[in-house]
Amino acid sequence: MKSKIISDIQRTGPLPFERFMAMALYDPDGGFFSSGELRSVKAGDFLTSPEVSPMFGEAIGRLVRSEMDRIAGPFRLVEVAAGSGSLLKPLLDSVDRDLDAWAVEVSPAAREALGALIPEHHVVGSLAEVPSPFRGLILANELIDNLPMAIAQRVDGEWRERWVGADGGELSLVDADPRPDALDWLERFAGPVPDGGMVEVQLEAAEWLRQAMSMIEQGSIALFDYGDTTENLLPRRQDGTLRTYRSHHLGPHPLDEPGATDITADVNFTALEEVAVDAGWEAKIWRQDDYLATLGLRDRISEMRHRELELARSGDAMERLKVRTRRTEAETLMHPRGLGDFRVLVASNRNE
Repeated sequence: MKSKIISDIQRTGPLPFERFMAMALYDPDGGFFSSGELRSVKAGDFLTSPEVSPMFGEAIGRLVRSEMDRIAGPFRLVEVAAGSGSLLKPLLDSVDRDLDAWAVEVSPAAREALGALIPEHHVVGSLAEVPSPFRGLILANELIDNLPMAIAQRVDGEWRERWVGADGGELSLVDADPRPDALDWLERFAGPVPDGGMVEVQLEAAEWLRQAMSMIEQGSIALFDYGDTTENLLPRRQDGTLRTYRSHHLGPHPLDEPGATDITADVNFTALEEVAVDAGWEAKIWRQDDYLATLGLRDRISEMRHRELELARSGDAMERLKVRTRRTEAETLMHPRGLGDFRVLVASNRNE
């Protein structure tokens, strides 16, 4: 992948960082997510909430049932970046209603796994392939952090973009004038960043959300990811939040091994919330632990604790161990310094 990127740069000049990131992650011939491997599994590169506990999918199933009760008629559920189905399977099992389920996934290996859960023609490679408009819910867990983004640095009180150049067979960041759309985003959502500070400019995330909203006649969008509001991201701006993951650990610099590592950054949820509000939608940002509590997960954890005590009294050690494992996994979803500190944006179109 690296040689392909260098070849492109030698032919056309430095690449905007979002173009580099798109190639590194999604190029069909060597992109990180386009390879034959499943990434979000224990043997892969990272684990997300659905892999930690099936109770994440069960909790989201309560959201689906609530939306189905609110919206009359046929209901479509679309999960984007659906992975191997670790969220979709427990969700569908818990809903147990007539549901038109679709999955969007770029990984061929993941699409094959998803085809065992829902009709194969409902597993597609892009959101644009889902028939629309429809009434229902679009759901995405840890998608937005992987959408290609520009990067900019504060230099002498001004914004400069950082593009990707090539020199002597290696990639490097090079200075570039800020493009108008990037500069507008920075002025609205970067906040007061000190000199030297780095910011990830998440224009494609905004475009993705606008596309998703345009597809829904009536319904909601729920986005789960790591990140925060503009204000709360300010302490992280000195070095920026751009980073890589591989084999469940932080990886090398994003330019070092493109195609071999996940490239990600904290999501600016304030920018996404404004996109929804500007479109006339209702929108709210939650902490993941608080949001899952509204879906009953905290109550389910309490029930499992009581069940453990009952099993301890009865002497059923094996069943008690199974319940304890499920409880511990569910508690991980709510940990205030871990997954519980993720953010959730829920946006609803209330056309009724």
